[in-house]
Amino acid sequence: MALNDSPAAPAQEGEQHHPDTYGVAYDITDAVAVIELRGPTGANALDAHLRSALLTAARRLTTDAARGVRAALITARGKNFSVGQDLTEHARLLKTAPTRAFANLPNDYNPLVKELTALPIPLVAAVEGTCVGAGLGIALCADLRVAAESARFATAFTGLALASDSGVARALARQLGPSRTAALMLLNEPFSARDGERWGLVQRVVPDGTARAEGLAMARSLADGPTAAYREIKALLRGAGSTPLQATLEREAVVQRRLGATQDHHEAVTAFLERRGPIFRGR
Repeated sequence: MALNDSPAAPAQEGEQHHPDTYGVAYDITDAVAVIELRGPTGANALDAHLRSALLTAARRLTTDAARGVRAALITARGKNFSVGQDLTEHARLLKTAPTRAFANLPNDYNPLVKELTALPIPLVAAVEGTCVGAGLGIALCADLRVAAESARFATAFTGLALASDSGVARALARQLGPSRTAALMLLNEPFSARDGERWGLVQRVVPDGTARAEGLAMARSLADGPTAAYREIKALLRGAGSTPLQATLEREAVVQRRLGATQDHHEAVTAFLERRGPIFRGR
């Protein structure tokens, strides 16, 4: 379904609609939601329409995660994931309405990043081609990233005499450390999919043209996993850098007791004793 500025009802299982014009496609199949950015060109520059559509899709995904969707993929049509903010739009606003030139941050990017980061289900990003600026910020919201061999990443902000937005500096610092992040931000040097893999930022590098298929396979595998455990892992990871040790240990004890009462935990123990693979139901 093509999403635009108007709110949409949650998608139903098996729903697959594809836009004739640019927008964001949202499909659900086998408990996996796929958000696909479909810009008017292969650059997938984030103009007002695409930003709004992405935010609508992210909010819809949060709703659907409470209704049985167990994993998600975010990807893009064309040869690039996203070149970030549409600079043609930005330049026009700087000239005609400078007070609105950065309204996209509180109105679009900030709520989008918060929505995707807070998802209780695993989110995979599949990246082909260029992924820079706010596009990188969106990819960094995912728990796992699959990148094509020739994919290229960059922070890009200092090239425009800006700092950073879309949570890029925070996400990179948490995952790569402050020193490497400072180099990426200040020197504005691009990095490859293999660089990202070596640093742990990219979990899988695949042949060009296959990132979406590989990312979808990963999301489907996660959808077959212990959904409640994934939700608790994500919550623990969000507080890992700021929660004191004692509070973390106490939180883990509460979480383990809660997960111990799930059907999936009992199935896993039974399957181990019966020497078979477990079948998780997400309950």
